[in-house]
Amino acid sequence: MITLKTISKKVNDGKRISPNEALFLFESNDLFGIGELAALVNERTNGPHVFFNVNRHINPTNICVNRCAFCAFSRTAGDDGAYTLALDEICRMAREAEGEGATEVHIVGGLHPDLAFEFYEETLRAIRHTAPKLHIKAFTAVEIEYFSRISGLTIEQVFERLISAGLGSMPGGGAEILVEEVRQKICPEKISGARWLEIIRLAHLAGLKTNATMLYGHVETVADRVAHMEILRNLQDQTGGFQAFIPLAFQTENSDLKLDIKGTSGLDDLKTLAIARIFLDNFHHIKAYWIMLGEKIAQVSLAFGVNDLDGTVIEEKIGHGAGAKSPQTLTKEGIIRLIRKAGKTPVERDTLYNPICSF
Repeated sequence: MITLKTISKKVNDGKRISPNEALFLFESNDLFGIGELAALVNERTNGPHVFFNVNRHINPTNICVNRCAFCAFSRTAGDDGAYTLALDEICRMAREAEGEGATEVHIVGGLHPDLAFEFYEETLRAIRHTAPKLHIKAFTAVEIEYFSRISGLTIEQVFERLISAGLGSMPGGGAEILVEEVRQKICPEKISGARWLEIIRLAHLAGLKTNATMLYGHVETVADRVAHMEILRNLQDQTGGFQAFIPLAFQTENSDLKLDIKGTSGLDDLKTLAIARIFLDNFHHIKAYWIMLGEKIAQVSLAFGVNDLDGTVIEEKIGHGAGAKSPQTLTKEGIIRLIRKAGKTPVERDTLYNPICSF
């Protein structure tokens, strides 16, 4: 019989919990018991340290051929609000970020129908030349697949050329929910979950570290969440290439998804983060993305197994386009204050989790 006590004993003995045990935790109302267990696991892994970085998001274009119904960021060319940044504007943003102490630029955007693959290579080279101290974290698996399609190159060749141009790592976007039945409901235009996984596997084999996300709070069940995390855990066993797991709370306000959308609650957010910490025993970092959670829930999550608050971000567009109520940026001092008030030790990191400074 599965109980929180039997799961706790297993975790304390250093044993991996099963998907059925993770499902039991999702169905339990003992939020504090789950949180306490997650905090214990995190303390064992990371001690009192909570990481953040000074980074800037740049979204080169919101014009996208996919137009997924849940996405409030994408536009069709000619729509109100559609844009594509010029290369000199992207370089200006990168130069400003470096000048303000950023160590990372985070680049994702739409699948533009008229931009050649060479544009993205040129973008990386230009940033590397303009702001050589910045680590470039860029492109989701969905974008990599698109680059392969428009260039005629294999995925391996795409990675080889992007790494040569300056790509340092990848974010974890585009995963949504990897269960195909759910994927067909929320984003049938996107690559399959199996293809997303294969591209990430090839990224890891190419030497790129990536993150992994999970978009939750729409039409998925908690069993789908567990299945999603099990898929990620299995790949991590094989490659070790994931750095952080980032649950993304679905923003319902501006979505065109015409389904029975649940949305999330603070309780659901904390439980999901805590269970991720317990279940994903081979992920060193669990990140609370304050953009979608809000600052207060993100701060509370530091008592529920979370050890990373992302970064300063600067001008986030995707989550806010969907209706996120958080600010578009936090100062370094603001993040340090959030962490300290939670009784934790702030640690500024680089993209690859090398510590820069403790506060």
